[in-house]
Amino acid sequence: MLKVNEYFGGTVKSIALENLEGVATVGVMEAGEYEFGTGTIEQMTITSGVLDVLLPGETVWTTYLKGESFEVAKDVKFKVKADGQVAYYCLYI
Repeated sequence: MLKVNEYFGGTVKSIALENLEGVATVGVMEAGEYEFGTGTIEQMTITSGVLDVLLPGETVWTTYLKGESFEVAKDVKFKVKADGQVAYYCLYI
């Protein structure tokens, strides 16, 4: 069954699914700066737009473009910034 998630007053939305690859979300976010927490390792791939990411322990933001991916450790918080709308695919490991 699909599950719809909404965060930050509706500026970030995702649909969760479970298939042969595992549990994942497909989501979109409006321009803004957000902080997320993880409960598992997450592999995030940008499918549209540009996303700046500040991973735990880092002091410099890294920019990810369409088709690029990054991984976030379990039980941490990380920040993202979007100058425009961004779409993503997130696989939970």
